[in-house]
Amino acid sequence: MKKKVAILGSTGSIGTQALDVVRDQPEHFEVELLTCGNRVDLLIQQALEFKPNAVVIGDAARLAEVKDALFPKGIKIYAGSDALEQAVTMEGIDLVLTALVGYAGLRPTLAAIGAGKPIALANKETLVVAGELVTKAAREKDVDIYPVDSEHSAIFQCLAGEWHNPIEKIVLTASGGPFRGRTRAELATVTKAQALKHPNWEMGAKITIDSASLMNKGLEAIEAKWLFNLKREQIEIVVHPQSIIHSIVQFRDGSMKAQMGLPDMKLPIQYAMTFPQRLPTTWPRFNFTQYPALTFEQPDLDSFRNLALALEAMDQGGNAPCVLNAANEVAVELFLKEAIGFLEMSDVVAHTLATVPFVAHPTLQDLEASDAEARRVARERTTPAWNS
Repeated sequence: MKKKVAILGSTGSIGTQALDVVRDQPEHFEVELLTCGNRVDLLIQQALEFKPNAVVIGDAARLAEVKDALFPKGIKIYAGSDALEQAVTMEGIDLVLTALVGYAGLRPTLAAIGAGKPIALANKETLVVAGELVTKAAREKDVDIYPVDSEHSAIFQCLAGEWHNPIEKIVLTASGGPFRGRTRAELATVTKAQALKHPNWEMGAKITIDSASLMNKGLEAIEAKWLFNLKREQIEIVVHPQSIIHSIVQFRDGSMKAQMGLPDMKLPIQYAMTFPQRLPTTWPRFNFTQYPALTFEQPDLDSFRNLALALEAMDQGGNAPCVLNAANEVAVELFLKEAIGFLEMSDVVAHTLATVPFVAHPTLQDLEASDAEARRVARERTTPAWNS
């Protein structure tokens, strides 16, 4: 039988590639639900092609437009965050792919877990913000979470058949982004256009900037901690410019497993959607002769301060990762609007982490309050800390 999937954030980079997978494997998948924020025109195109049972849009002002286009086709249309949380619990959904960007993915993911839906997780911020709450809910509901990020998918693939063997450590690989090797002085003058040109991957604007600042790797380290029940000392990060080895697992006997492949997000998306099966594909294959050297180096935590801040937040625990994430979302937004410089993003995050009160054992309500307060603080421009 076909697996009926809900794709949250279907108009983004991961969402559109997930639909490519559905398009390539029509005998295995059927789209049950599509959602988007405000890219309504693309959502309408997707819905007309894949004919889901329902769609949800974030922008309620465009509800009438979507209804005019899709209601005659028998597609249900809803709007707003509450509708999204309800839609993911629909009985016909077999798998929920959460490809929403940022904090917005948390509540829909929790709602889907509460309804017993398996999760293909492409929204790392869900575990960064509320890793303890999400993993506890998944255990209580016996819900599987399949990682979609290429690094976490790589670890998941390396662990297949090894569940009984303890992990000594994992190695998360990073491309280094477009500014690998740059000094802080050089980073002070980089532009938005330069930061959006990733050397290996095609991604949305937010994650591309996170990759350029290495914040993305810090968020991935926090996500890995919760996905694989790891301690900080079990997580190592290395820069691997070729992006061929997507991550490594080292076991207690010293043996290491690496998952390799060309940088293409469709592979980890499909693996999460089809596990434990591997379906055939016609995608390009890796050729060793085209990559005569695979290189590795340590990340520069002084020049790329965001990574250091993320690791510090992971060590601190509590609501610190939630504050880090909220501050970073604001900082990236401001950088994309060219309101602050590249290095100033780290200043925003550090200032916010130092200002928002720490909560050691936050509830969901605590995390929501911390997120709101962190966003308010991150937008400040008049505090002594900011001007110092």
